[in-house]
Amino acid sequence: MNYVMATRLPFFHQSLAVESVTGRGLTIDIQEQGFDPGRLQRSLMSASGEEGAVVTFTGHVRNDSESRKILSMELEHYPGMTQQSIKTILEEAQQRWPLLRVHVVHRVGELYPGEPIVWVGVTAEHRASAFSACEFIMDYLKTRAPFWKKERTNEGDYWVDSRDSDADRAERW
Repeated sequence: MNYVMATRLPFFHQSLAVESVTGRGLTIDIQEQGFDPGRLQRSLMSASGEEGAVVTFTGHVRNDSESRKILSMELEHYPGMTQQSIKTILEEAQQRWPLLRVHVVHRVGELYPGEPIVWVGVTAEHRASAFSACEFIMDYLKTRAPFWKKERTNEGDYWVDSRDSDADRAERW
């Protein structure tokens, strides 16, 4: 992972409660506040019980990066562009696999080690589709969704560049 010393002004910051996009079995929430993965999973289930599989992923802020202690991480985004980018990723997943519902929650703002950053939930009739779609969505969120990350560490503040390993994972799809 490459780091650039954080000396420039943030690209964009907006205080927000929740920015949501919904439709066609898709829900996207970009928010500053934390979330409860268990509650999100329960809300993903339908009353009809048509789901044969529910797969979720929760990503958290690590406490260190490249031997630097992370004090906090700031995530920035460009409203509208970020939601559209994520919507495109989810629609591509729906085209590849027979999915029932997909929900992505991504936090922005200042986060601290141990806090959840991202949650992806997928339902399908069968587990293979749900597992593959969840992994695909996460790989593409890491490489295609426009978020900017600045780590505040014990050695200073750094803008985080994309990782070659994330690009390699996304290439396999």
